[in-house]
Parts: sequence; C-alpha cells; structure tokens
Amino acid sequence: MTDLLTPIQAALDLPPTPLTVTEAGALPSTFAVTDLASASIGAAGQAVAQLVLAMTGRLPAVSVDRRLASFWFSSSLRPVGWQTPPLWDPVAGDYASADGWIRLHTNAPHHRAAAEQVLGKVADRAEMASKVAAWSAAELEQAIVDAGGCAAQMRSWQAWQQHPQGLAVNAEPLVQRQTFATTTAKTWTGSVARPLAGIKVLDLTRVLAGPVASRFLAGLGADVLRIDSPTWNEPGVVPEMTLGKRCARLDLKAPEGRQVFEALLKDADILFHGYRADALEQLGYSAAELQSIAPGLIDVSLNAYGWSGPWRNRRGFDSLVQMSSGIADAGMAWKHADKPVPLPLQALDHATGYLMAASAIQALSERLKSGRGGSAQLSLARTAKLLVEAGQVPEQVALRAEEPGDQGLVVEQTAWGQAHRLLAPVTISGTPLQWDLPAGELGSHRPQW
Repeated sequence: MTDLLTPIQAALDLPPTPLTVTEAGALPSTFAVTDLASASIGAAGQAVAQLVLAMTGRLPAVSVDRRLASFWFSSSLRPVGWQTPPLWDPVAGDYASADGWIRLHTNAPHHRAAAEQVLGKVADRAEMASKVAAWSAAELEQAIVDAGGCAAQMRSWQAWQQHPQGLAVNAEPLVQRQTFATTTAKTWTGSVARPLAGIKVLDLTRVLAGPVASRFLAGLGADVLRIDSPTWNEPGVVPEMTLGKRCARLDLKAPEGRQVFEALLKDADILFHGYRADALEQLGYSAAELQSIAPGLIDVSLNAYGWSGPWRNRRGFDSLVQMSSGIADAGMAWKHADKPVPLPLQALDHATGYLMAASAIQALSERLKSGRGGSAQLSLARTAKLLVEAGQVPEQVALRAEEPGDQGLVVEQTAWGQAHRLLAPVTISGTPLQWDLPAGELGSHRPQW
C-alpha cells in the first residue's frame, strides 16, 4: 500500500498514529487513488479522535474501509425509484486541438457561454470538436480563461514542473495552517457521540471539495448552513452533497444580503469558502475583516490552482487540474490510449474535502486548548502533487463489487424521493457518523441559525 497517510498527518500536525485499514483491492488507475481515499478519510477520522481526546482524555480507535472509502469518493447516494440528473453538460469534456488535447468545463451556464463566446455557439459535441480542432491548445485555453470560462490544456507532469504555476504549487505546503492571535471564550455542547454538536458551520462552497468537508462535519453533529447565490445551481451533485445541511440563498453583492451574512458570520465557529483566491477580499471580507466580525473564527478555504503564482485566481475544477498537472497524460500513457485518461473519479476534490474537514477539526482542538481561532488553505493542485509524487502503482485486484449490505438501514427521505446511503467509510469508536437531515434542494431554508 502506498503511504499517503504520513505526509497528510505531518501537514495537519496530527500525531503519527497508525490507522486500521480493512478490505482489499483498489480502483483501476496508474495512481494510488484508493490509498488516497483511505488516507484522507482516515486522517479526518484521526482528527476527530484527537478532538475527543482533548475533550475527554480518551483516544478512540479509528479504522477505514478501503472499499467504502473508494465508493464514497464517487457517490454515497442510492436513489430508490428516481435518478440524479446528469453530472456533465453535453459539451463538457476533452477535445483534440491542432496540437494536443484540451478539456472544456461547461457545466455552469456562464462557463458554457464563455466557451461559446470564443468558439461560437454549438448544438453538440461533434460541432464543438470541429471548432476546437482549428485552435492550438495553449491559445484556446487562454482565450476561454480570458472570457471568464474554464478550460485546461493537457500537460505532462514534466511540463507542469517547469510551468510558473507548477513551480508555485511545488513551494506550497499541502495545508497552509495559521493560528490567530485573537481569542474567544466560545464553548460548545459536544459529546463523544456528537463531538460537533453546537458548532455552527457557514459553508460558502460549491460542487465537491468544500461540500464534502461540511457533509463530514454535519455527520458529527455540526449545524451546517450552506449559502448559495440567488442564481447558482448544480443539480447533478445537490442530492449527494446536501446531506445533513440546511441550504439558503444570499446575494453578497447586495447590502441586505451582506447584512444577513455578517450576522450569520458573527455566530459561526467555522467558515468554509472555495471562491477564487481574491473573491471574498473583493467583496470586502479579507481574513482580517472576517476575524474582526467573528473573533476566534476557524477559516478554511480552498482554490483550484494554489495560493501563489500567476494562476492563483484562475477558475478551476478537479477534472481541469488533472489535465494541467500531468495526471490525465500519465493515465493515457498507462492505458496506451489515444486520448486523455483521467482518474476513475474526482479524487482531488474528495481528498481535499476530507483534508479541509480534518483541518477544521484540528483547529477546533487548538481552540479548545488556547481559545484561538485559525485558518487553513488548501488547493486541488497541491493535492494532485501529493498523489503524483506518491508514484505510479502496479495494477491491483479490483474492489469487491457493491452489494445491498453496503447500504445503511435507514431510508433517507430526500427532496427528490427515497434513497439509501452507503455505510460510513470510517469508524471512530463511540462516535458514529450519522446525519440528522436528509439531502434537500438549494435555497430550501431561511438564512438563519
């Protein structure tokens, strides 16, 4: 098994304790994707164990199921008699350019509009392919980014190592942690069974990594309030990602929206955000301003391409970072394929999400001891570096197929119909992961605690 746990523990300042891992097999990939799933989820479990130790003096045992961890990295929801909407826009995907490959990310309507502003309106993939073929990959990537869209040229790991952004990411830690000078007397009502009961989490994140983090915290009893803009939607992932949360809408560009947001922030213990690096700052919410509104706040943020370098404010998603950082190129060589071969699932998103959750819980342990808030910054590109540098792995036996016994007994009454959830991938003795609220629509609650 590839040891990804040790560098994760070091990045989070977790004691280097062993982790019990059960089940055999791995997802099909040239990279250690199942090991990454086990290590990131396991580290989040170990962070919970350290918090319970700080609260009670007793250290719970933690174990991870490799199969379930791999399944959760794809989806945990099993609808009964209905289907989740498709994850991808019809024209999103990889295209051959005049000199290589490029991926277009068009899931959000405004991102598709940006691509079509550059390439012209298209009816389908075939029409898009003929337009992309005339461009060089680098020029098209830049043109779409300049138009406010999302695209990534396929680069090799070697090319990424020489790219100014690749060099910047190399110099960053996996988790950039900081403890603040301001202290707070905040306490909470947590117990061993529900260690985060009474903790308020304000979640401004979207799509996958951040929502994975807040979903994990909700499973430990946290009060999670997700805030989306009035127009945002991501129908393909909402049933998967809103488990355990209340979801409201606010316009942070409008005075009344800002007023409500600041009132919510005052009472928040943890803030998750995943906008571009400077987006909250541009709205007037710098790190210092957040701390002055909410002394002792734990401020956890992520972006796609890292926190320094020329692309720090570039829009990006897991599938794009896989193209930029050499992962899709290495997969193509491994498969002897004639097109990019990404990871079998959005592993950068999910792993970064569990690292965000672990960072927040570690910061809570620190706040319990010192009263001080803290921050953590993570990026998909830095998680990609962790995976790539762990090396390519020999082919392993496949995971045992999913079976009905992998699902929990409770029927979840989601907003779309009944569903089952897979059993939790991590076991923390005395602290079961359980969610009090079923998955619901974005904007289905009021913006209040």
